[in-house]
Amino acid sequence: MKSFYHYLLKYRQPKPLDEIAVFANDAYLDHGFPKNSTNYDELSTYLEMHGHYLPSMAIFDEAWQRYESDILKR
Repeated sequence: MKSFYHYLLKYRQPKPLDEIAVFANDAYLDHGFPKNSTNYDELSTYLEMHGHYLPSMAIFDEAWQRYESDILKR
């Protein structure tokens, strides 16, 4: 199963057009990001403690909902 991080990378853009693209770019640069995780609680806790680049957890929640829809509910 594809991890959340690897799913999120598909939103990376050289000139981000939305908040999820900015999040994807910043997560890519975050060397401590839990790259193999598929667990919401683990990722949420990590971002609350270390995701200073994420202005709102609502952005993570939206990205997670897309991940669930596209990957987890297959």
